Amino acid sequence: MADEIKAFNEYREKMNEVILGKQNKVINRLFNLDTNTYMEGALSTKVKEMLGLVSSMVLRCDDCIKYHLGKCHEQGVTTEEMYEIFAVANIVGGTIVIPHTRRAAEYWEALLAQES
Repeated sequence: MADEIKAFNEYREKMNEVILGKQNKVINRLFNLDTNTYMEGALSTKVKEMLGLVSSMVLRCDDCIKYHLGKCHEQGVTTEEMYEIFAVANIVGGTIVIPHTRRAAEYWEALLAQES
């Protein structure tokens, strides 16, 4: 699973460079808005990443879920907090979110295993 984390991050970085390198004004501005949205503000970056994860789970975007799981891990989200995030996502999104929760839990465990 550690290879999956590395592959996901490398692919995301590579393709972002390709996309941003085309200098499309709208896409570049969208990426910039995304970056600025998650910066520290009235809400902490940690809270914003947690919100992003819930939203991604409800929208059922596995790439987004992996991205926000990684950011939550970087922000020091605990496993107890993570499972509350999963609970909120499942209540809001319904049972269709359960398969995404399984994959999210697997990815979270892999992120934790990298600490060892």
